[in-house]
Amino acid sequence: MRTLLLFCALLFAGQATLSAQSNNLWTTLAKITYEKRFDDLLGFKVDVPVFAPEIKALEGKVVEVTGYIVPVEGYKSHTEFVFSAYPYNMCFFCGGAGPETVMEVTSKAPVKYSTERIRLRGKLLLNDDDINRLMYVLIDAELVTGNGDSAGN
Repeated sequence: MRTLLLFCALLFAGQATLSAQSNNLWTTLAKITYEKRFDDLLGFKVDVPVFAPEIKALEGKVVEVTGYIVPVEGYKSHTEFVFSAYPYNMCFFCGGAGPETVMEVTSKAPVKYSTERIRLRGKLLLNDDDINRLMYVLIDAELVTGNGDSAGN
């Protein structure tokens, strides 16, 4: 019986850690500054992100993040989409938030569009050199909860 209780306590602690990581990831990703850098192609200086050490430590790591699928023009498929910390009406593309609150996602399997909050797990990549892409990219993403999943959010 003690072993079962210990196992359950450890399982709960692990889930709480993943949940905390998921909820705090956007807070961590917000720890950026910008510097002006000359872009040869454009012919003028552009703002490029400077990632805090906490963000750099996450590059290439598998992370969990909660948020919302953003229906943007040029939507390629259910495996390539933009993900936001905020619902569409408050997201970066509507002027309600900064560029650190969105990320490009490429998922392993199609993720059905929903206006509800979902949780994804994938490998985080950082982008500070391609101004035509978002600064955060989540690859090999998998749906953890949401889209009618009985596990909820």
